[in-house]
Amino acid sequence: DWAPYRNRVEFELANLLFRQLEIPAKKIDAVLDLWAATVLQLGGQPPFTNHKDLYRVIDNTRVGDVKWKSFDVGFSGEQQDGDSAPWMSDSYEVWYRDPREVVHNMLASSEFSNEMDYVPYREYDASNDQRRWQDFMSGDWAWEQADRIVNEDPTTTGAMLVPIILGSDKTTVSVATGQTDYYPLYLSIGNVRNTVRRAHHNAVALIGFLAMPKTTREHANTPAFRKFKKQLFHSSLSRILDSLRPAMKNPETVLCGDDYYRRVIYALAAYIADYEEQVLLSCIVRGWCPKCLAYRENLDEDALRHCREHSDTIVNEFELRHIHENYGLDGDTVPFTNDFPRADIHEMLSPDILHQLIKGGFKDHLVDWVERYLHRIHGKARADKILDEIDRRIAAVAPFSGLRRFPQGRHFKQWTGDDSKGLMKVYLPAIEGFVPKDVIRTFRAFLEFCYLVRRNTITEQALTEIEDALQRFHHFREVFRNSGVIESFSLPRQHAMKHYPYLVRQFGAPNGLCSSITESKHIKAVKRPYRRTNRFKALGQMLLINQRLDKLIAAQADFKARGMLNGTCLSNVFEALGEQEAADGSEEPTASYEEESGDAVDDPMAVDAHLSLARTYQRRRAKNVAGLATELDIPYFPSLLRYFLHSQLDPTDTQLPEEIPLEECPFYNGKLRVYNSACSTFFAPSDLSGVHGMRREHIRSCPMWRKEGPRLDCVFIVTNPQAEGMRGLDVARILCFFSFDYLGTRYPCAVVHWFDRIGDSPDESTGMWIVRPGYQARNIRNIAVVHIDTIYRAAHLIPVYSTHRIDSEDFSPHRSYDMFQSFYVNKFADHHTFEIAF
Repeated sequence: DWAPYRNRVEFELANLLFRQLEIPAKKIDAVLDLWAATVLQLGGQPPFTNHKDLYRVIDNTRVGDVKWKSFDVGFSGEQQDGDSAPWMSDSYEVWYRDPREVVHNMLASSEFSNEMDYVPYREYDASNDQRRWQDFMSGDWAWEQADRIVNEDPTTTGAMLVPIILGSDKTTVSVATGQTDYYPLYLSIGNVRNTVRRAHHNAVALIGFLAMPKTTREHANTPAFRKFKKQLFHSSLSRILDSLRPAMKNPETVLCGDDYYRRVIYALAAYIADYEEQVLLSCIVRGWCPKCLAYRENLDEDALRHCREHSDTIVNEFELRHIHENYGLDGDTVPFTNDFPRADIHEMLSPDILHQLIKGGFKDHLVDWVERYLHRIHGKARADKILDEIDRRIAAVAPFSGLRRFPQGRHFKQWTGDDSKGLMKVYLPAIEGFVPKDVIRTFRAFLEFCYLVRRNTITEQALTEIEDALQRFHHFREVFRNSGVIESFSLPRQHAMKHYPYLVRQFGAPNGLCSSITESKHIKAVKRPYRRTNRFKALGQMLLINQRLDKLIAAQADFKARGMLNGTCLSNVFEALGEQEAADGSEEPTASYEEESGDAVDDPMAVDAHLSLARTYQRRRAKNVAGLATELDIPYFPSLLRYFLHSQLDPTDTQLPEEIPLEECPFYNGKLRVYNSACSTFFAPSDLSGVHGMRREHIRSCPMWRKEGPRLDCVFIVTNPQAEGMRGLDVARILCFFSFDYLGTRYPCAVVHWFDRIGDSPDESTGMWIVRPGYQARNIRNIAVVHIDTIYRAAHLIPVYSTHRIDSEDFSPHRSYDMFQSFYVNKFADHHTFEIAF
């Protein structure tokens, strides 16, 4: 049953045109016109008559259908004659979808029914009995909330707790043609696992557009209007969430994606927001902490946590001015959580890695402090030269899958979260030699803190490391205060780092509650739908677009769960015609295979990592052993290949290659196939990954990359499976990927140039291992042929710049690995590298 579609072709076409390609109505008509012109001659009919017919069928989809509603709000206070502002008589429209229906759809979704936790749990490592925090239901909040609900009402025993996660943030969709802002509200549930929520498989839903009251300049900054805007925000949230309130006390029966009915009880659990939004939500004064009672002039002092009962008592007992000045509370505003049982806005506010750490602590604070330090110590002229050299170092970093390029260094105005994330990965080596060691140690401690809290799974040991990194950061950052760069560290976003260990214990790993999730949702739910409108009364068109998108996504999940989307439309037709050989043809490469950035992969985890060569070999490159030896300028390549074959045919031989007589090794001088790239798929749930935590990247080894020069990437090779971190891995540079057949077996291989470690531990200041290209006697490169099964994944190296100056602004990143003598193993290249390159 494909209803409301007649067949698979209709659904696939509607999904392709409307959701994937986002084709406008006129072009849909053009496609259907061409289709009709083709099939009418054969007596057939096109799937749809025109775009209106296509839209009508999508609108008739029942699954995923939650209709948009609206209500008007306005000022209800007293208006004095002659002193009435325009905003007092205006009404403001709020659009929303019933959150209860949205939650029902999430719970009933078969798409991630196997990626959902139905009960709170506490997880321990069997090997050392250490507790582990990962998804939301692994945290103490869910456990304690369930106990509290049952203690208050024993009849709720056995009910399923559904934690409600909210998020909101203003976003701008158009600047060039006038400021056009929207205020979306999102909802998710804590039962869905973090990888699913971050992968946006409809586990984060748009449920509303909040009103943004505006008035004349005369009244815009009046206390009355500011108070009205705040209370309007909270009252709107209370009204939107009202349908959830009854089942916060009395469980309701809901169908879940595993086809079981469960009694569920809701609870407001977490709110994803940046600091400005947290100020509004928690009804505090800007500059204070929304989580604790620390005084704003000394935020890093130890203080008790905020709670609803304390805030209510303060508001009831003291005058507003006293509350404002001494407690940092806005006593004029009633938070929306006061309308719901067991809800505490101070407890709900989740850690925000993006705005608190990446944009705040790193970009707005530390990077800015370095620039101010250089100007203070060296004067403007000398400091500007140093900053130019830092920019050249950043621009000279070798390419790496998923690494953002900075061809002009840091000098551009529009900084995004992705820009700040990219700079974090390469900034530390770029400033070494220009700043004191304590500045380097400050950055190292801060980066290690960021990467530790970003892990998908956090253990008790990791929490200890997080607290240690925070202590080191607080200690070493004093270099900026001692040098006069900054007077105070009472910065709310930096102060928020103190609360991360507690919040990990409460909510699980913070990467499942980061505002990067809602910011990414802005693109799909707000910005791209806006671009599809005609700009006239755009919101109504955006609501309809979002509703249709949700229906298509829900229909696809439903058809997939029923096994109706196996294979392709064409393969199904061949199968129906009995032409099995056509359906069994080779699989076409996916469009994302040749993308430069790493990809999230929804495949289930089969192995920790797997490498495969590109689908096609290079027909213009060497075709035999002698030809490849000439191409790579490695005269002794045939001997390396013989040593490799010996190791493959006799894996029990523990001798080093130089100890094995060459005449004892198999001889091969036949054909081979050369490849420009390989694809590594590995388990990396801390990075952007699929629902099962799998991620894919491409490793390049090609003589010309994007007409800029050769690109020969580096990799981690497993040399000691029993050892941990870098003691079990070695770094090598891929000179060539190739494969050949010997005695009926195909061997996929790589020619690698080994790197040697400098020292037996990471560098003390940066925390990164240092390596250099390996050479044997008589300055011969240490080169070997290895099986690609020994390659774990790509590695990224950054030169030790302090020993080599970059004089040319035209320095090519592709020359980076050739022009320097020593390199840092960049453990900050991504979160998975941080977890293995220690």
